[in-house]
Amino acid sequence: MNIDFHTHANLSKKIPVSAEEFKDKMRVAYENGLNAVAITEHFNAANFLSFYEEMDQTFPYEGDHYKVDQLKVFPGIEIDVKETGHFLVVADRDTIKTIRKRLIGHEEEEDFIEVKELVDFLSDFDVLKIAAHPYRESTPWTHHEDDILKQFNAFDINGKDLFKYGISMKQKVESLGEQFDVPVIGGSDTHQYLQYGSIYNRFPDCDTVSELKEALRNAKYETIVSNCLETKVHSAKVVKKMIKNSIA
Repeated sequence: MNIDFHTHANLSKKIPVSAEEFKDKMRVAYENGLNAVAITEHFNAANFLSFYEEMDQTFPYEGDHYKVDQLKVFPGIEIDVKETGHFLVVADRDTIKTIRKRLIGHEEEEDFIEVKELVDFLSDFDVLKIAAHPYRESTPWTHHEDDILKQFNAFDINGKDLFKYGISMKQKVESLGEQFDVPVIGGSDTHQYLQYGSIYNRFPDCDTVSELKEALRNAKYETIVSNCLETKVHSAKVVKKMIKNSIA
């Protein structure tokens, strides 16, 4: 199973996606070699909960994932924390909805939830916790306490960061993982059709979050960086900017 752990349904927080457009995106993801994605939409996207309502009405749900034609879509969320850092959570759909509702009132930067409060809240749920782009200059994780870094299930080798900083970023994240005994996995961080397949992970076939976590714990996976990563990410970046400018 080829899975991308960091993807977005919306083009941006302010530009929502319809279920039909999302289905088309998932077709492109499948055509680019993926069998599964985690949709880690930004928690403060205006349509976050309504998107899940539409998903529930449109696509079948099995195990801990939606079935969008041949593709498995695991629910997820990307959360900004007060101390700076983006926290990815992958879980069953009810848990993701519960997490989003818990974050009501924390949508603006001055009100972001504190990381320890978030970690304590998540301890009551079976979730996969990923530190997104841990070395990104704008939202790093390396300034956090060791106990926070150790509790993650994985660190994110981010496709956009590989494009911006170079392939050496992969080694930096892998070294961080070794330091804290935390696995590392790839995520494209795509908001756009063109970026699917730039980086992904080859896992055994999984239907639940528990199975994903077990494969991580037992290192039964590998992360693959496409030879076309630079072309895919750059093209997606250019097209996204053009679309946003045309809408503005």
